[in-house]
Amino acid sequence: MSLPPPIPPPSLATPPKARPTELPIRQIPGSHGWPLLGPLSDRLDYFWFQKPENFFRTRMDKYKSTVFRTNVPPTFPFFTNVNPNIIAVLDCKSFSHLFDMDLVDKRDVLVGDFVPSVEFTGNIRVGVYQDVSEPQHAKAKNFSMNILKQSSSIWVPELISNLDIFLDQIEATLSNSSSASYFSPLQKFLFTFLSKVLARADPSLDPKIAESGSSMLNKWLAVQLLPTVSVGTIQPLEEIFLHSFSYPYALVSGDYKNLYNFIKQHGKEVIKSGTEFGLSEDEAIHNLLFVLGFNSYGGFSIFLPKLIESIANGPTGLQEKLRKEAREKGGSTLGFDSLKELELINSVVYETLRMNPPVPLQFGRARKDFQLSSYDFAFNVKKGELLCGFQKLVMRDPVVFDEPEQFKPERFTKEKGAELLNYLYWSNGPQTGSPTVSNKQCAGKDIVTFTAALIVAHLLRRYDLIKGDGSSITALRKAK
Repeated sequence: MSLPPPIPPPSLATPPKARPTELPIRQIPGSHGWPLLGPLSDRLDYFWFQKPENFFRTRMDKYKSTVFRTNVPPTFPFFTNVNPNIIAVLDCKSFSHLFDMDLVDKRDVLVGDFVPSVEFTGNIRVGVYQDVSEPQHAKAKNFSMNILKQSSSIWVPELISNLDIFLDQIEATLSNSSSASYFSPLQKFLFTFLSKVLARADPSLDPKIAESGSSMLNKWLAVQLLPTVSVGTIQPLEEIFLHSFSYPYALVSGDYKNLYNFIKQHGKEVIKSGTEFGLSEDEAIHNLLFVLGFNSYGGFSIFLPKLIESIANGPTGLQEKLRKEAREKGGSTLGFDSLKELELINSVVYETLRMNPPVPLQFGRARKDFQLSSYDFAFNVKKGELLCGFQKLVMRDPVVFDEPEQFKPERFTKEKGAELLNYLYWSNGPQTGSPTVSNKQCAGKDIVTFTAALIVAHLLRRYDLIKGDGSSITALRKAK
């Protein structure tokens, strides 16, 4: 079985409420503040007093602009080698400049100007940190796309079989309790499934990995990202102990070595394909681990609970409509071909990605001086300045999306819905785009949405009713 080709994109159209083509020049509003004090003040607002979404909203309202200067964590005093100064771009038009590789450089900007130590990836700069102008980028991107291509024949059966194991566990818990917390079982399901399809490595062959592989990845991810995320602990303890300095690789070196050795021993077939694209065996393993652990496991761990909540706690009548579509249009056996007919299920997946993109921030550094345009103004950007888009606000752009704060399951259906996919940017590019070596769009863009849609369809074929939220299931009624 091979992956279906992406749906042909509709022609890019000017968003609703078109603006004049000749825009007046406006100086970028906002300020980075006093050295040390400005970034520190913004950091406290971002993590403590306002939280990320309100942090950007209040400044957007203050400056009457979706483009402005501010600072994002991590910041001073201990991150002396990190420049927190950014230009925020918070509407679809200005944000889209981040996909133009002629304008922006994507070198080492995955999480802004902060770059976790390369020790976390075997002293190798894996592909996600490389700009398209770097020779190694094409090798790593081709390797990533080939991994997905080669896994297509086993993707669906492994997904369904491992998903059923996960659901059996939830049912067993519910038989003795009024609710079942599913985050940890979900992550174990994801780790096993993704290891099998991406690395062709079965965790059951290594008892230590089978038992603790997902927790090893969690620690590896957390230690790298703690300076940039909020974990909801008591303030000011979180600020003092979690956001003030980088954490050393030594804290997770044993776990990472275990994961590395597991992939090296049991993923030989995939590793060999990496060498065919010009990567050394070591480079192939570290890139594969990053794709598996950071991109896939990390992304799905954030996205799937939101998707489950969208269904289990969604608008009245949504489950009935989804169930009808999954059972009547999904075919006798679910597969990638089934998705062509599941318009509402696909729309729910897209709408969940719009409302809650798994990667909140996207960055790009100006490759040269250029003029950035929003709807009403153009702004002069200097070479080297860092652009930052907070996607949760970008994809609630009222110029593009009607009632942008509302979850509308049918938003991406019919012709108008297909046109809106041009502005669904969760994958570091539009949903209608295609990942290539000449861009930084997620190599797994299509497989992510296909997988999510298959999970929804399978759930609604297995159950007549699902109740719960983003962390627990409170009721499951098996299909008759």
